[in-house]
Amino acid sequence: MRCLAPRPAGSYLPEPQGSGQCPTMELGPLEGSYLELLNSSADPLQLYHLYDRMDLTAEEEIDLCSEPDTDTINCEQFSRLLCDMEGDEETREAYANIAELDQYVFQDTQLEGLSKDIFIEHIGLEEMTSESVEVLEEAGQKTQKRPFPEELPVDLKHRKLAPPSSSLLSCLSLPSGPIQIIPTLSTLPQGLWPISGTGTGVSSILIYQSEMPPASQTPPASGPAVQSLPKSPDRPGSTSPFAPSAADLPSMPEPALTSRANLTEDEMSPTKCPAAGGASSKLPKWPESVERFYQSLRDKYQAQPAGPEGTLVEMDLVRVRLEKSSGKSQERELATLDWAERQPARGGLAEVLLAASDRQQPRETRVIAVLGKAGHGKSHWARAVSRAWAHGQLPQYDFVFWVPCHRLDRLGTSYHLQDLLSSLGPQPLPVNDEVLSYIARRPNRILLVLDGFEELEAHDGSLHSTGGPGSAEPRSLRGLLAGLLQRKLLRGCTLLLTAWPRGRLAQSLSKADALFEVAGFSAQQAETYVKHYFESEGTAEYQERALALLRAQPFLLSHSHSPTVCRAVCQLTEALLQRGDEAQLPSTLTGLFVGLLGPAARDGPPGALAGLARLAWELGRAHQRGLKAGCLPSAEARAWAVAQGWLRPTTGAPETELAFSSFLLQCFLGAMWLALSGEIKDKELPQYLALTPRKKRPYDNWLEGVPRFLVGLVFQPRASCLGALAGPAASTSVDRKQKVLTRYLKRLQPGTLQAGRLLELLHCAHEALDPGLWQHVLQGLPARLSFLGTRLTPPDTHVLGSALEAAGQDFSLDLRGTGVDPSGLGSLVGLSCVTRFRAALSDTVELWESLQQRGEAKLLRAVEEKFTIEPFKAKSMKDVEDLGNLVQIQRTRSSSEAAAGELPAVRDLKKLEFALGPVLGPQVFPKLVKILEAFTSLQHLDLDSLSENKIGDEGVAQLSATFPQLKALETLNLSQNNITDVGACKLAEALPALAASLLRLSLYNNCICDTGAESLAHVLPDMVSLRVLDVQYNKFTAAGAQQLAAGLRKCPQVKTLAMWTPTIPFGVQEHLQQLDPRIILR
Repeated sequence: MRCLAPRPAGSYLPEPQGSGQCPTMELGPLEGSYLELLNSSADPLQLYHLYDRMDLTAEEEIDLCSEPDTDTINCEQFSRLLCDMEGDEETREAYANIAELDQYVFQDTQLEGLSKDIFIEHIGLEEMTSESVEVLEEAGQKTQKRPFPEELPVDLKHRKLAPPSSSLLSCLSLPSGPIQIIPTLSTLPQGLWPISGTGTGVSSILIYQSEMPPASQTPPASGPAVQSLPKSPDRPGSTSPFAPSAADLPSMPEPALTSRANLTEDEMSPTKCPAAGGASSKLPKWPESVERFYQSLRDKYQAQPAGPEGTLVEMDLVRVRLEKSSGKSQERELATLDWAERQPARGGLAEVLLAASDRQQPRETRVIAVLGKAGHGKSHWARAVSRAWAHGQLPQYDFVFWVPCHRLDRLGTSYHLQDLLSSLGPQPLPVNDEVLSYIARRPNRILLVLDGFEELEAHDGSLHSTGGPGSAEPRSLRGLLAGLLQRKLLRGCTLLLTAWPRGRLAQSLSKADALFEVAGFSAQQAETYVKHYFESEGTAEYQERALALLRAQPFLLSHSHSPTVCRAVCQLTEALLQRGDEAQLPSTLTGLFVGLLGPAARDGPPGALAGLARLAWELGRAHQRGLKAGCLPSAEARAWAVAQGWLRPTTGAPETELAFSSFLLQCFLGAMWLALSGEIKDKELPQYLALTPRKKRPYDNWLEGVPRFLVGLVFQPRASCLGALAGPAASTSVDRKQKVLTRYLKRLQPGTLQAGRLLELLHCAHEALDPGLWQHVLQGLPARLSFLGTRLTPPDTHVLGSALEAAGQDFSLDLRGTGVDPSGLGSLVGLSCVTRFRAALSDTVELWESLQQRGEAKLLRAVEEKFTIEPFKAKSMKDVEDLGNLVQIQRTRSSSEAAAGELPAVRDLKKLEFALGPVLGPQVFPKLVKILEAFTSLQHLDLDSLSENKIGDEGVAQLSATFPQLKALETLNLSQNNITDVGACKLAEALPALAASLLRLSLYNNCICDTGAESLAHVLPDMVSLRVLDVQYNKFTAAGAQQLAAGLRKCPQVKTLAMWTPTIPFGVQEHLQQLDPRIILR
C-alpha cells in the first residue's frame, strides 16, 4: 500500500520491473515530476538516503514530521482514547471501521485491489482533499498505476526532512496526525502495521506492500532504523492500538483481524515452512495449541473410507435458483430448470466455494447451500470437502469443520461455539480458549460445513431467533444456529450447508448466497460406479455380467441415478453371481430390497428383523435416522444388523449410536412394519400412501419411499416377498390389508389427481405387479396429460412411458418445466401413442440436433410433426431467444432443403402473448418483431401485460411494418403500451393491410390524444372486418370522441366502440351514446 506525500522537487527514475523488488542502482541527477518518481524502480531506502544528503534549505523545504507533542499518541493518551470511545458512539464506530479495514486489507494475499473509495470510507477521510491513495492490485505483481493530478496541494507550512533516526520515507497528513508510509524492511515481519510510540513523531504507520528483499539486497546499516514496538496487551499477534480486543471494547461487533501480515497462502499454511534466510525474515509461528489442534484436525479428516464406502465417482453439481411458489404461499421454492438451462459446476469444489464471492461484502459471511434428495451423495461430497482440505487442496482456509447435523439435534441442551467446532464426537478435539480466540480473529479463514441440515427441522425458527455476536456465552442450539445464519456469529466465515430440497428448512434457503444441487448419476456414471464397485471388492470378473443384468432391467437402470440404489443393485448382483445359478435382477425396488434382506432374515435371530422394522418406522415418524444400541431387542440383534451392513456406527458419534446404512433402507423397513403390524388399523392404512390430501392431521410423508414399498410388499406374491422376510405367519393380516388398499386405489380417479400424485400412483401400481390394479390406473388416464412445473426424474420418465405405451390410446403431453433429460424426452415423445407434445424450446431443439447427428431421420420427422408451441407466451428474454432459434432452424432448412417445408410448430402457431414488463419489454420487443413474419397463421397477438410492456411509439412503428405478412391476424391487443399520437398515426397508416382479417383492436390505457383519435377515425371505414374497437382510458377530449363517433357511423360492421375516458365530459359521452348505442362508456 502506498500513499502520496507532498511533491518534492524534480526526480526521475525508471518504472519498476518484475515482482516488485527494487534493484540496486546508481542514482543520477533528479529530473522530472513527482509522478515520474512514483513510477520509478529505485529502492525506496536508497531514495531516502539520496534525499537525506540533498540540501533542502532551498526555496521549497519539506518537513515530514510535526511536533511530537501534538502528533504522538502515547500510552496515557491511548488509555484516554479508549475511555472516550466507550462514551462516544460515533468515535467508537469510527475506530471499529478502522479495525475492520485492517482485517479486510490483510485477510488474504490474493487481493484483487482495494479502491480509494473503500479506504476513505473505512478510515473516515471524507474531508481530506490533498492526499491521493494507491493500492497494489495484486501482491507480488507489477502495479497498475492510476492517473493522479500533476500538481498536488501542499500544506501552507513549509516542512523540513527529519533525521533518519526518527522519520521514514513518506508521511500522510490526517486530521488526527500524519501516517507514515514505509517499505517492507528486513527488521520487520512483512505486512505488519506497527504504531509508533512516544518520540517517533507520528500517530500511525502504514506498511508498503512488497515482497521481502533477498539477502543480497538487504538495505545498508545506515538506513533508517525502526524500533520494535511492544504488542498490545490481550491481543495475540496485534501491534496496532487501533484494533482493540473484544475485552477492551465489548460493544464492538467482533474482534477484528489486526495481526494478518501480507503473506501468501502457502506461507500462512502450517504445512509450509518459511524460506531459509536471516532470522529477521522468518514468519511468526502459530501458537503451539493452535498447531496441535490443526494437526489433529487434519489427521481426523485424512482417513479415506475403504471398500464400497470409498468408491468415488465424481458427483455433478448444478447451479439452481429459487422462484416464487405457484400456490398462495409467499414462500420461494426451488425452480425446476430446463435441461438446457442447467449450469454444471465444472470447476468442481473451487467453483462452489467461490460462487458467492461476487455477492460478499467485506467481513460478511458467505452461505452456500448444496441440495439433493436422500441418497444422492450429499454427505459423501461434504466429507470429500474436509478430506480435500486435509490434503492441502484448500489453502485459503486455516480450518475446515465438518459437522454432521444429526449430532446436534439434542433438545434442551446448552451449547458453546466449541461444541459446534468439535463436532460433539466420541473424542472431541480440544478447542481451548487460545484456539477459539485464534478462530474468532480470523473467521474469513474458516469453512464450516453443516451436513444434513434437514436433521434440524425441530429448530426451523433459527433464522428468526435472536443470536448475538458473542461466542463465549452458552446458548440453545436454535440460538447458535441463528447466530451463524444471521451472520452474527463467526461473521466473515464460509458456511456450507447440505440439505434436502424439501421440508421446512429448505424454505429458508433464500438467505443463501449461492445454491447448488447434486444432480445424481447419469447412465454412464452409473456404469462407471458398477465397475469401480467390483474392482474394490476384488471381483472384477463380474463387471460385464453385472452391467448386462442391469441393462436387462430398464426400471432399475433408471433408478441407478441415485448412488444408494446403484450400490444396492451392485450388492444384490454380487450375491446372485456368487451363487452361480441363473441370475436375474428384479423389476421393482421392492424386489431389490427383498432380495438383499431375505437370505439374511432367514438366518437371523428370531424377531430381529421385525424389531428393526419397528424402530425404522418410529424413528421416521420422529424425523430421525439415528438410534441408540439399547433400542434394539438384544445385543445379538445389534451385532447381526451391524454385520449385515444394515446398521452402522454414526459418523462422529459414540459407538453406542447407530444409524441405518441408507435412507431408502429405512423407508423399506418402515413399510415392512406397516404391512406386518397388528397395531395399525386397516382403515388407517390408506393415509400412508399420501395420494389424497387430508384436511385434518395430514400425513407428512417424511419417509417418502414408504408408499411404494408398502404397496409392493402387500400386493406382490406372498412367497417371494413378505414370506421371504417374515415367514407365512403374517399371511392373514396381510390379506386384509390388501383388500383395504385395493378398494382405496380403485376408487381413485387418475384424471383428477395432481401431476405429482399421478406419478406416485403409477409408481405404486408398478411396484404392486398386480395386472388388475395396473389396468385400472391405465384406463383412468386422461388423453391430455400436463406435467407443467413438475420435475420428472429418470424413474418417473420410465414409468410414465410404460403406462402410456400400455394404455392403448393417444395422448397429448405437456412437459414444460419438468427438467426431463434429453434421453427421457426422446423416449416419451418417440412413442407412437403420443400425437402431440409441448416441451421447452431449447430442450426440443437439442433433441432434434441429437437425432440428426445419430442419423435417425424417421424419428426426427415424427418428433417435428408432434411438437407444438400453441399457445406461446413469452415471459422472459430466454423465451424470445428460443423462439428466434426455432424460426432460424426453419429458415436454414428452407434454404438448404427445397422440399423440407415449414416446421409445424412455426406454421401452426395461432396465439402469441408478450409479457416482459416495462424494463425488458422495450428492449426485447424488436427481437420479436424480426421473427413475427415467420408465423403466417398467427391469429391472436397480445402485447398487453399486467405490468405494462411499454413498447411505445417506436415499437408500434416496427410492428406496423410486419402487417402485410400477418394476413391471418384477427386480434391485436396493444393495451398499456405508452402509445401517443405518433404511434397511433403510424398504426392508422398500416391498419389497411389487415382490413380483411382484423376483428378486434384494443388500445386501452395509452396516451392517445385528439390527433391520434382523428387518425383512427379516418381509417375506420377501411376496416371492413373490424368488429370491436377499444380506446378507453386515453387522453383525447370531446373533439377526438366526436371524430371517432363520426367514423363509427360509416362502419355498420363494427359492433362495439369502447371509448370512455376521464378527459371527455360526461354529458358529451352520454350524448354520443344516445346517437349510437354501439358506443360503450364502461
